[in-house]
Amino acid sequence: MPSALVLGAGIMGLSAAWGLSRAGWSVALVEQDPVPNPRGASVDDHRLIRHAYGAAAGYMRMVDEAYAAWDLLWADLGEVLHVPTGVLALGESGEGWLAESRAGLAAAGHAFEDLAPGELAARYPMLRPAGGGEAFHMAAGGVLLARRIVAALARHLRRRGVAIEPGRAVAVDPARASLRLADGATRQADLLVLAAGPWAPRLVPGLAGRVVPSRQIVVYLEPPPAWRAAWAAAPMLLDLSEAGGFYAVPPVAGTPLKIGDHRFSRQGDAEDAREAGAAEAEAILALARPRLAGAAAYRVLGARACYYDVTGDERFIVAPLGLHAVVMSGFSGHGFKFAPLLGLAVAREDRSGLAAWAAGEGGPLPG
Repeated sequence: MPSALVLGAGIMGLSAAWGLSRAGWSVALVEQDPVPNPRGASVDDHRLIRHAYGAAAGYMRMVDEAYAAWDLLWADLGEVLHVPTGVLALGESGEGWLAESRAGLAAAGHAFEDLAPGELAARYPMLRPAGGGEAFHMAAGGVLLARRIVAALARHLRRRGVAIEPGRAVAVDPARASLRLADGATRQADLLVLAAGPWAPRLVPGLAGRVVPSRQIVVYLEPPPAWRAAWAAAPMLLDLSEAGGFYAVPPVAGTPLKIGDHRFSRQGDAEDAREAGAAEAEAILALARPRLAGAAAYRVLGARACYYDVTGDERFIVAPLGLHAVVMSGFSGHGFKFAPLLGLAVAREDRSGLAAWAAGEGGPLPG
């Protein structure tokens, strides 16, 4: 039986381990923190899955494959950790991301409904249409319960015999498929998968400069009583203006309402504290207030930082490093939705088209 060693037990490392284990590999994982890792990019209440993708048609086309991979994972886990919500996309005009998403969705035959400002206010009274008269709604799309998924997947892998070993890697050797750990020990396998999130540029040859850590702030809110029912039934909200839009995740499955900035700071260090400062939280709230009716009545429950690994063009890096290693990096804020699909792809015998496919350049799933 071939052996695989995976560095990193976030959603990408766990998904790679899942795909490899299903394909008949003997798999071991090395992770520096507890699992789920509270410092990990993939460990929060939510991540989103949706087809609206602006001009990134390659990733839009991959979403249906991603749903199929999630269905396979739900079957293995014995539970579905996804809440369908639909998507509400807003914009100050019909240009930019909103127009590109509309065009891509229409070309691919995905159904969506344009909403006039009056319709927006009537259907979603907790929102104010002022400042943006363009919107569309799409029934497909939902919330992935990220922290619960990571915990359930780790439990499933342990039941399959996948070892998850605590350890901090200080050096990697892709040619030998080996890791050197901080205690001086080495680990080696037939295949090494490097999925170290925002720590990866320190370890992986060629990533420094291509991938940078990006400190991202999210704020958790309690809506005022008048809007709690409306938010409980709300779709995910995408207001992706380059001038300063935001996203909102409705309070599903016992989680709070969450808002964040879709843009990337491209600043900070993965070792920094995850507590968010008051000024950081206020910057996110300032983005959302113009859209929220009765914004002053929302209660702030908390705020935190996470660190993404971000490429300049927001394209994923999933590529062979020679014959015995694969790197998985650069997943920004939008990689989580594809994690099981990427894990299955890494486990395929033929990885010759993997890099271009994972970068959203189109074409069939490799192998």
